[in-house]
Amino acid sequence: MIGLKIKEIRAMRLEMPPGEGPKRKPRRTSWVEDAEVANPMSKFPRFKRHRRSWRPKWEGLWVKVTAEDGTWGAAPASYGRPVAAVIDDHLAPMLQGEDCFATEKLWDMMFRLTKPYGSEGLAMCAISGIDIALWDLVGKLRGAPVYELLGGPVRDKIFCYATGNDTDWQLELGFKAVKLACPYGPTDGLWGLKENEKLVARARELTGPDVGIMLDCYMALDVDYTIRLARRLKPYGLRWIEEFLMPEDLDGYLAVRRAVNWVSLAGVEHWFSPWRFREAIERRALDVLQPDLFWVGGITACVKICHMADLSGLMVCLHGGAHNQYGLHLTYAMPNMPWAEYVVWSPPGVPLEEARWMPGAPMPKDSYIVPNPGPGFGVPIREEWLRPF
Repeated sequence: MIGLKIKEIRAMRLEMPPGEGPKRKPRRTSWVEDAEVANPMSKFPRFKRHRRSWRPKWEGLWVKVTAEDGTWGAAPASYGRPVAAVIDDHLAPMLQGEDCFATEKLWDMMFRLTKPYGSEGLAMCAISGIDIALWDLVGKLRGAPVYELLGGPVRDKIFCYATGNDTDWQLELGFKAVKLACPYGPTDGLWGLKENEKLVARARELTGPDVGIMLDCYMALDVDYTIRLARRLKPYGLRWIEEFLMPEDLDGYLAVRRAVNWVSLAGVEHWFSPWRFREAIERRALDVLQPDLFWVGGITACVKICHMADLSGLMVCLHGGAHNQYGLHLTYAMPNMPWAEYVVWSPPGVPLEEARWMPGAPMPKDSYIVPNPGPGFGVPIREEWLRPF
């Protein structure tokens, strides 16, 4: 096994057999169907209400890494066709023949290879997919779950919170913390501030004092509006306010940090490299760091972020980290990742296990979840389900 080489890396489509679908009828439609959510395009009326009206329509993508002995690892990647081009046309040929186990070297190579067109953004999504697939491969080659390769579990189970505006349903599912999607931003003026407060007030009335409430603002606010909103929401005891500014505005985050000291500040899933997080950690811009495993550089990059944050006493909570085995394995092994996010897309009345995206995926129970034990990430993907992109 020593010195086992990479035979092939390819962008793939996952074509699973169709599932049975939910058996129970929903009580009402899910919040995602029609709820307005503040977003970076809220200033443009044509795109204001729904993020899906302006986000790219690229299809799903997977990455498969095959070793010379035929063992393979796989992982999802984001943003479809353009990311597949970066993988197949550039990174994959450069990594062929390299040592399967050299994850640090391979990440460094990919970061440097993408310099001519910029390593952040879509290129980093390609790096992320390859890196995560490599970790899956290494786990399979060693016959061990990835969380053991990362040092082993640091907790018996992972606390997870629910994201979404169906708070009553999330409480019924047993979640002990909930995160709301902020509906309105600066273009909605004082009326929007009042409506945002109403949303939080209704949630606090439903949860009582012992359930954590967070607010996700999805890059929609500015410094002044964030400060005014934070002051207005002070009586409701929020756990944190999240991703309230454009991700490039680190000075803006620092300005909010200076003005707001009664609630934690969280972000930013749309930072596309560990260097962004390093600067935020050094300048104490945030209390809770929220990298996205599939955008920031994969497992290798997130481990770097976790270690930097841990030395500064900061919490890390992956964007959507409880929704997949990849985030769960990392969270299970990092000492400063006590929480994980589970986005509840399914409509009220439909149990989570009837709406899961992957057969065999663990489901949260009473706000706790445990990853599958592996090998690799323990994701039951069959090789015949993966087709070249």
